[in-house]
Amino acid sequence: MGHNFDTKAVHLALKGKNIDSKVTPIYQTTAFTFNDLEDLEGFYQGKKDYLYSRTGNPNTDELGQAVAQLEGAQNGVATSSGLSAILVGVLAVAKSGDHVLASTDIYGGTYQLLANELKDFSIEVTFEDFSDINKIEKHIKSNTKLIYSESITNPLLRVEDTKALAKLAKKHQIYSMIDNTFATPYLCQPYQDGVDLVVHSATKYLGGHSDATAGVLVGHEELIEKARARVVNLGTNLSPFEAWLTCRGIKTLSVRMERQASNAQALANALRNNKGVAKVYYPSNVSEKGNGAIVSIDITGRCDVNTFFQSLSWVQIVPTLAGVESTVSYPLATSHRALPKEAQDELGITEGLIRISVGIEAAGDIIEAFESAISASRTH
Repeated sequence: MGHNFDTKAVHLALKGKNIDSKVTPIYQTTAFTFNDLEDLEGFYQGKKDYLYSRTGNPNTDELGQAVAQLEGAQNGVATSSGLSAILVGVLAVAKSGDHVLASTDIYGGTYQLLANELKDFSIEVTFEDFSDINKIEKHIKSNTKLIYSESITNPLLRVEDTKALAKLAKKHQIYSMIDNTFATPYLCQPYQDGVDLVVHSATKYLGGHSDATAGVLVGHEELIEKARARVVNLGTNLSPFEAWLTCRGIKTLSVRMERQASNAQALANALRNNKGVAKVYYPSNVSEKGNGAIVSIDITGRCDVNTFFQSLSWVQIVPTLAGVESTVSYPLATSHRALPKEAQDELGITEGLIRISVGIEAAGDIIEAFESAISASRTH
């Protein structure tokens, strides 16, 4: 098999499991059988791979290993969602009394997890502006164990300097973790930049078809094994069928991202010249392959938001992203609604901010749909 990313993404079938099928079968089973007590003991001695699907399953293993291969990481573990992957990643490196330093401009669900749920684990979390890498160091404490950010932030699309972040973490002998959901390993591979743990909401681009909820964490072998133990003990394992669906989606990741990133670039260029749009958020420095498939726009003071959403024709309003269809979401009312008002204001989560997930349709049709909605909702 070739070493090109596109080839790897297609040929991800689990190896070494005595599976002759062209496509890995769905092991839709709660448990695995044994011939006798000696055979059963073999699992605990590392001679057999599977016991109970919460502790491991060929489909979930295939997903974890596939994403690890695409990221160039040592190993990976699949989980029930992107948030559960983040949680087990944090708990693999931090314990009671430790501190996590996170970027302010991250997904609202992640913000809630870090700010609220980790309190019950007695893990301290502070959020700081990571836009200037040189100012992050002053926020590192003696008990800091992890620096956390996103390769492309949600929803304002700032591109993180993952190499500098990893270098800073190593300087202070702490861990780094990057959510690579928006970029996907097709565009960038933070683990190759020195980041210790890379997390994906595989619900998004890896699955790609809005029909499976999953998460994947990849990184150093020893950290993944610690995270895997958390998956087992906290019950955040992924079902075999959703793992199978996600692996099926990964096979077309390259062709989907190529088309979606191209469409997103065309839409961003068109909307920058639209007088109904106050600001367009779209990065320009992600990868030679493209800059991602998300475009965020702010129509505050230019258009009526309700009218805009009512005028979108075939573009659906959904609280998620990354399917093959173009969709929109409203961060103020969904992903970032739980943020404190001052945090929303500081980040730029305004009443006119709209996050567009660009699909694989014809670029001209996508542009026409949004320009038409903007035209129908113009107030100034």
